[in-house]
Amino acid sequence: MAKWTVDQSHSSVGFEVKHMMVSKVKGQFEAYTAEVEAADLTDLTTASIAFKIDVASINTRSEDRDNHLKSADFFDVENNPTIEFKSSSITKHGEDYKVTGDLTIKDVTKLVTFVVEFNGKGTNPWGVEVYGFEASAKINREEFGLTWNAALETGGVLVGKDIKIKVELEINPAA
Repeated sequence: MAKWTVDQSHSSVGFEVKHMMVSKVKGQFEAYTAEVEAADLTDLTTASIAFKIDVASINTRSEDRDNHLKSADFFDVENNPTIEFKSSSITKHGEDYKVTGDLTIKDVTKLVTFVVEFNGKGTNPWGVEVYGFEASAKINREEFGLTWNAALETGGVLVGKDIKIKVELEINPAA
């Protein structure tokens, strides 16, 4: 098994959630690490994947909202500084893959499946192999202890339950 590294300047770990029942808030985590081992990245079924996300690096383009998300109302960064994912099985489904594993948020671990699309392989101008992937999953934030909300005068709630996670990766051989 070869080790691979995520090129963070060409990758992102993001999410979106309904806001006030009518629009979406999008954000991303600026700091994360990934461990990827695989015999062949053109066949993701040979891989083992682990992510560790620094929750304090959350960025929704609103400092007040980011501080609220870091507080005990949501992620409680002081006591739960990371979100972690570790794959347990990877299967091919048509052109895509299903990567299933343990996702841990706020000391709650649930099995989550990401649908992963292989975007291709190339060689960059410096002769390094580059592989591209997009992954997505949907989770219910309340199942992970992220239960804070506020009722709206017009009915409904401020923050939706469903979180769409989107990960875009450019992966290179580890040096």
